[in-house]
Amino acid sequence: MHPDFEVRTLLTTPLIELRDVVCAGNCRHKGAVERASRTHLVFPYRGTYVRHVGADEAVADASQVLFFNAGEDYQVSHPNPGGDASLSMSVDEALLREITPAALLRAGEPLRFGQPRLRIDPRAQVLVALLRHSLREGIAEPLEGEGLALTLAHRALAPRTTHAAGSSQGRQRLVDRAKLVLARDLARRWTLAEVAAEVGVSAVYLTQSFRQVEGVPLYHYQLRLRLARALDLLRDYEDLSALGVDLGFSSHSHFSAAFQKMYGRTPSEFRQAALQR
Repeated sequence: MHPDFEVRTLLTTPLIELRDVVCAGNCRHKGAVERASRTHLVFPYRGTYVRHVGADEAVADASQVLFFNAGEDYQVSHPNPGGDASLSMSVDEALLREITPAALLRAGEPLRFGQPRLRIDPRAQVLVALLRHSLREGIAEPLEGEGLALTLAHRALAPRTTHAAGSSQGRQRLVDRAKLVLARDLARRWTLAEVAAEVGVSAVYLTQSFRQVEGVPLYHYQLRLRLARALDLLRDYEDLSALGVDLGFSSHSHFSAAFQKMYGRTPSEFRQAALQR
């Protein structure tokens, strides 16, 4: 096994394989060329990294699902320290073709996606957390794990819940730089002027570009990153007020209200549900 990686298989059935992949992120610049043996979906839930496919780049974070195509060379870099973690899902190819809108796929064999990533919605983020918690703790049996995994795949690929990053390559790279700035310190209360200065454009241009590319305002994107990190950390904190403060929320009530608005239940309710599945 690669010394920078820790891979834990959470579920293996004839149709689905789920793996929890944790990377130390020691390679700040492009690492060695890698190649996926089969097409799979990757849901980052902690940290950030950049995947390079030829001249194209995609920032991986908890708001995205990334598509790793069979036989496609790629490299990974880690501009921000701290490493990353992702839930990797492989689905039987015939089944994946059945659930994936044709517009997302390239023509021919093997199955490959035509774009590097899609933005996922809060419900998909919750499903990633539930899958990880329930399978790691042995709470979910294989049948339930498969059901949750297929629900996540449907959710991630459904046109009504996704947003394909769009616009020019220049604007896309600008937005990716802004993402890395925000992810560098989730607890920091950035101002728009500070982020714009970091990426070298005006605040107005950054605001317009971010909304055009990602479909959400900059502040909403930062909030989703914070709350996705909370999903990952809920089991590690006895004091949920401390978790909220550590993630940059002004108070426990602010944290709890934002979490409930995003995910439909309070942090304590989610933690209880995840542990008792």
